[in-house]
Amino acid sequence: MSDISNKVCQSPGCDKPAKLQCPTCIKLKIEGSFFCSQECFKNNWAKHKAVHKAKIESEPHDPFPNYRYTGDLKAVYPLSPQREVPKSIERPDYAVTGIPISEQKTRGSAIKVLDKDEIEGMRKVCKIAREVLDIGAAAIRPGITTDEIDRIIHEATIERGAYPSPLNYYNFPKSVCTSVNEVICHGIPDKRPLKEGDIVNLDVTCYYGGFHGDLNETYLVGKVDEQGQKLVQTARECLEKAIAMVKPGIRYRDFGKVIEEHAKKNGFSVVRTFCGHGINQLFHCAPNVPHYANNKAIGILKPGHVFTIEPMICEGTWRDEIWPDNWTAVTVDGKRSAQFEHTMLVTETGVEVLT
Repeated sequence: MSDISNKVCQSPGCDKPAKLQCPTCIKLKIEGSFFCSQECFKNNWAKHKAVHKAKIESEPHDPFPNYRYTGDLKAVYPLSPQREVPKSIERPDYAVTGIPISEQKTRGSAIKVLDKDEIEGMRKVCKIAREVLDIGAAAIRPGITTDEIDRIIHEATIERGAYPSPLNYYNFPKSVCTSVNEVICHGIPDKRPLKEGDIVNLDVTCYYGGFHGDLNETYLVGKVDEQGQKLVQTARECLEKAIAMVKPGIRYRDFGKVIEEHAKKNGFSVVRTFCGHGINQLFHCAPNVPHYANNKAIGILKPGHVFTIEPMICEGTWRDEIWPDNWTAVTVDGKRSAQFEHTMLVTETGVEVLT
């Protein structure tokens, strides 16, 4: 500790001149932490160390220092405060509690066939979601943080009178999922700036007029190496090949064969843990739509079904693990993953891509 004059001791009830400064405060560049003696400093330590904790937590830092990350990407906290939604905007049932009760009640139910009014509701919300994703994508550049992209997407959503569906869904803290490099899906926007050569997926879902619309795309940040470009292009092609199959009578289990065949042909693997899903008044519902071959998905496509296909394609293994935030899914080998998603309607003769 160094001698300081003209300062008053910080210990409660002690107004003696302070001659000593906390060494941790000096290291953390915290001003004003002075004490009159070692004894006063020790007696006040239990309370005073909270100042250090508050300072550390306010600075950009890795919140999981004991976690063995699978790749180069690390979380950068603190997260910004949860963004607010105007009271005038209609909310899904989980917006306050975090629990989608209506969704949980329908587990095990048959695949819903939407009527004309419901289909029109899906068209409207999917158009909004498309606009919002494009606005978020336009902001992608080296140096921007995923938290800033979250702000842009949040504001674009509420400007359209919609609610950002991810916000507080099972307590997800942000309005969009931003998945960088080895993140497969469900990345939480934070203070890490995007870097030249990254790939980043933006997964946008909007809730409007009682319906959800869901889509995602993977983007190149600046100049990306050829293998990264090939990965992203292959993921896009996997989705396109699956969409080309959509028509009444096709089995939901059949998409996986075509997707995995194309991914493997290009030297990539297909994630198995996460799948496409039904979507309507509920964010996620029947059917499940796996993206890998020989899956056991139940159901046959019928006119009026609305669902997503969203293949996640990996450079290395398809196996995943979850960060300690209980959301961010990453490849276990730290290699990159890319994804594309559309919400689509089965028509009498084929498919209408709503997003």
